[in-house]
Amino acid sequence: MEKQIFLEIGDILKPDKINKLIKYFEKKYPNTKSGLDFTNPFELLVATILSAQTTDQQVNRTTKKLFKKYSTPKDYAELEPQDLEKEIKGCGLYRNKSKNIVNTSRILLDKYQGNVPDDFDSLIQLPGVGRKTANVVLSNAFNQDAIAVDTHVFRVSNRLGIAKSKTTLGTEMDLQQSIPKNYWIRFHRWLIRHGREFCISRNPKCTKCELKNLCDYYADLHTYRTDKSQ
Repeated sequence: MEKQIFLEIGDILKPDKINKLIKYFEKKYPNTKSGLDFTNPFELLVATILSAQTTDQQVNRTTKKLFKKYSTPKDYAELEPQDLEKEIKGCGLYRNKSKNIVNTSRILLDKYQGNVPDDFDSLIQLPGVGRKTANVVLSNAFNQDAIAVDTHVFRVSNRLGIAKSKTTLGTEMDLQQSIPKNYWIRFHRWLIRHGREFCISRNPKCTKCELKNLCDYYADLHTYRTDKSQ
């Protein structure tokens, strides 16, 4: 049932709107990269687990010290979660994250020779790794076409009208259908950047946004204000 709904949504999205968005984003944010600092897939995996309900800036402050002390799955696998808690206390939900990072590291040693798997199904079996985290790792560490839906991607894509879903999974499926696959990685980063700079959660900067004429949210807001004034 869900797949049929996604297909119907994808069918009504106009390619010219996507093309205009791509043209704008390429010019506006030409060198956008991941907001998390990392040097290898394992560091990115740890950083992404830490990023749940925590800003990238806070994660980067934490990992700058953390990665100097612990750099490999073996380092973390030898810890108890309580040992790691004090190192990542600045990140939200640090107790659960400590358990997940330690247990994930042990699994990586036992099953994958200490390497981070580069396929979605294996990644989401790891503790603390959901669809978003798996897609972040695949796209940013392994350069595989994937769209990670975080709060920014969810909000901006649905406001623009290139996704029409109340769930992150539905939004991911919509975006996969509406955006050319070779743009998935960049588009994900563009939406995050635009969400931080203009399309913020509360009081978005619509009047300053150059995409307002392509935005369903702005059109609905303008219509509402017009109707209210009459």
